[in-house]
Amino acid sequence: MGLPNNGRRQFLGGLLAAGIVPQMTWADAGSPAFLSAAVKPDGNFVLCGIGEDLSIRFELPLPARGHAAAAHPTRPEAVAFARRPGTFAVVIDCMTGAQKAVLTSPEGRHFYGHGAFSSDGRLLFTTENDYEAGRGCIGVWDAQKSYVRIDEWDSGGIGPHDIKRIPGTDTLVVANGGIDTHPDTGRTKLNIATMEPNLAYIEAGQVIGTASFSAEWHKCSIRHLDVSQNGTVAFGMQWQGDGPVDMLVGTHRYGEKIDAFAASPQDMRNMQGYIGSIASSADGRFVAVTSPRGGMVQIYDVLSAMLVRTLALEDVCGISVCGDWFVATAGTGALRSISKGQQNTLQAAEFAWDNHLVRI
Repeated sequence: MGLPNNGRRQFLGGLLAAGIVPQMTWADAGSPAFLSAAVKPDGNFVLCGIGEDLSIRFELPLPARGHAAAAHPTRPEAVAFARRPGTFAVVIDCMTGAQKAVLTSPEGRHFYGHGAFSSDGRLLFTTENDYEAGRGCIGVWDAQKSYVRIDEWDSGGIGPHDIKRIPGTDTLVVANGGIDTHPDTGRTKLNIATMEPNLAYIEAGQVIGTASFSAEWHKCSIRHLDVSQNGTVAFGMQWQGDGPVDMLVGTHRYGEKIDAFAASPQDMRNMQGYIGSIASSADGRFVAVTSPRGGMVQIYDVLSAMLVRTLALEDVCGISVCGDWFVATAGTGALRSISKGQQNTLQAAEFAWDNHLVRI
């Protein structure tokens, strides 16, 4: 049996006093399975570590509202991103709560709220808007040297939002939403008539391929991603057109065509044209998506590309894989585990969970 958190900290403190510097791991931070930003009733913003049993393992202060986070692959360290269009991100030691570094976007850039680490944890990649040029870019930061910015790459499109690493590789996949914005006009979308969303694959700074829809679907903004262990990319979209939309979810494998998932017109209407988050099951067989606008969770079978389950949950947005299926979070404070046979809801009413539930 492991030491409780306070005993572990005392033990580690003794090692440090003796001049022994141990390698910290996520187990030293309470073995959280997920990270999520939240708002407390007093208006303070926090980053929480959540266990697979949905217990809160830690609660650390944030300077402003968070959107998503990136978990370091080995050490208990997280990069919490401000809600877009934010210009800062905070690196937090999840053992102590100490702020280790602050990432500030260069002049003429802002973050989109997401980031991903390289497989060895040496580099952090951030999605950014070069808003004067109207192009997307990927910031490259050295996580070994206090997160100094060392490079900048083209994202392969406009409006890069989510970014993930293909497991077992250092290939990145980017959701270029296609929407041009500028801080002078807030979140106003400037190019809906001409937007061209895509998935872009990047290796060592070079865009090695993109995937997109035909022109008739160019208003389906690809926003959020998850990647299964076999490299299949699942993506969720946000519809920018008028009238109903026929698809909001799909999958893609590098070098192949995009597969769009089917659902009834009513199921599409229930999502109100908006996917807030997405997750793939551990075996890659199922994909779950959320709509905070519609208050719905939908689960698709990847093999049939069909909707197989729906679940109503008010203000739901965060979704992640948990065990053999999923867990969801909501702005109401709810945490709900979703299994194939039953549902268990735990309430954490003191928190209003923000957009994303990030698997560590």
